[in-house]
Amino acid sequence: MKSLLRLRPYLVRYKTTLLWGVVTVVISNLFTVVTPLLVGNAIDSIKNGLTKHTLQASDLAMDALLIVGFTAVAGVMTFLTRQTIIVTSRKIEFDLRNDFLAHIQKLSLSYFQNTSTGDLMAHATNDISAVRNVLGPGIMYPVDTLMTLMMVLTLMLVKDWSLALVALLPLPLVSIAVYRLGKIIHEKFEKRQQQYSLLTTRAQENLSGIRVVKSYVREEYETGLFHTMSWDYLKKNLVLAKAQSVMWPLMFLLVGLSLVITVYVGGVQVIEGKITIGTLTAFLAYLSMLIWPMIAFGWVTNIIQQGAASMERLGKIFDTIPDVEDNEKTRQSMESIKGAIEFRNVSFTHKGAAAPALTNINLSIAPGTTLAVVGYTGSGKTTLVNLLPRLYDITGGELLIDGVDIREIPIRVLRKNIGYVLQETFLFSESIFENISYGTDGTSSDRIHEAAEISQLGKDVSDFPQQFDTMLGERGITLSGGQKQRTSIARAVLRQPKILILDDALSAVDTYTEEEILRRLHRVMEDRTSIIISHRISTVKNADLIVVMDRGTIVERGTHDELVALGGIYAALHEKQLLEQQLESLA
Repeated sequence: MKSLLRLRPYLVRYKTTLLWGVVTVVISNLFTVVTPLLVGNAIDSIKNGLTKHTLQASDLAMDALLIVGFTAVAGVMTFLTRQTIIVTSRKIEFDLRNDFLAHIQKLSLSYFQNTSTGDLMAHATNDISAVRNVLGPGIMYPVDTLMTLMMVLTLMLVKDWSLALVALLPLPLVSIAVYRLGKIIHEKFEKRQQQYSLLTTRAQENLSGIRVVKSYVREEYETGLFHTMSWDYLKKNLVLAKAQSVMWPLMFLLVGLSLVITVYVGGVQVIEGKITIGTLTAFLAYLSMLIWPMIAFGWVTNIIQQGAASMERLGKIFDTIPDVEDNEKTRQSMESIKGAIEFRNVSFTHKGAAAPALTNINLSIAPGTTLAVVGYTGSGKTTLVNLLPRLYDITGGELLIDGVDIREIPIRVLRKNIGYVLQETFLFSESIFENISYGTDGTSSDRIHEAAEISQLGKDVSDFPQQFDTMLGERGITLSGGQKQRTSIARAVLRQPKILILDDALSAVDTYTEEEILRRLHRVMEDRTSIIISHRISTVKNADLIVVMDRGTIVERGTHDELVALGGIYAALHEKQLLEQQLESLA
């Protein structure tokens, strides 16, 4: 339950509206609880009037108008209660969901490598909805219930305290039942939510990897696995439903017992002339009014238990501190960089890894030059460039940009000045125009076309029916691998970055297109820094400096001719690729 205290800032934000909501609850209850008194008085008036033959139609009309009027006012106030408290809960849900996404986006890359997308989606949907229920019905009904209980009990005790005490005997049992069932519901709900996360994760992976599933004819297997997980989710739902189903009938039983006691004891007192039939009618009406508060009490307990479990799950994410963030040493006055890069004895080790991914990296890259990085798979090439936009922070040595420690440069400024084309191309389910312009606001069509020409994408787009307005499928599935890479290159070029990183970004294009892209990029990146990672020697041979990595260290460096003459790893890769080209030409 302590987890719900995290919602205090959201409640404070809308405190005025919530206060008005509480006022409408009080007014609604005042007019509601007075109505049984009017009904009881009307019945006594009718009885006395019939006995004394003094009953007037005008008296009945006045009593009826009062009862209808009080009921109407109570109804209007109930409407206003929902318009304040329930609407506020929706606004807080909106704020909470936005804060959740904003926090998620601040978390480091390592967090997403260890947390499934489906799990995060479950938090963003089911858990936030459960928390909203605490803020809507979870506030409205407890206030309404407490006000009703206080007013009804007070009037019952004033009317006839002895009958009131007898009628209320079964009600303390409600608290005991709710307390014990609430603990069970909390536990069962948390288990259900965990299973829902697993189910969501599996569904997300199936849809994202549908091409792999179909290629390996695993539809039946995946369907069976999803069926098993769905069945587990169903069973956990049924267990939760059983626990919840006990509470409501129990409320009816206990309140019904109170009604039976009241009818019997009150009826005897009416026969003996100790109370009037109007008083007994009012008592029965008040007990009927207690039925909903008792039921609401159990229902709200369910809501609060579920909301607390969900907020506890959300709280674990909100409490996650990003590994990479600005700190007190950050130079907030910095607005741009020039692009001079220097690695000084840099080392990096992934969390929980037994061995470092990078060791003793010493490298200097001047603005306006092109650095190429080659090496076998797993040698640390991508890890090296991931340090530049601070997707990871170094664990040893110094990494400087323009002579400033990279951790002193605001992350916003650093990443704004870096154009990074990832090894795994990602495109959004938007138009080609929107995918290229992603990350740049107010971009003109001319600049989009220019970036597309540089990446050699323009000629392909001109063949599409809607050209740059062509909508892409999920992850750009409607484009070929080469077209996706060139779209990503255009996106990076459009930013006019001080540092451009191409991580194996030309692997899916032919050699002629590759040469054209590199030639145009060389013009664009004058006075800027370019870093190219590639397995193709043809891609990197014209770079100003080439470094060869092996097992997280730089083992060779120099120009193309120098490295070929050295006879090391680079020369072996070059010789192998020349041989492959000769074999292809013979074929």
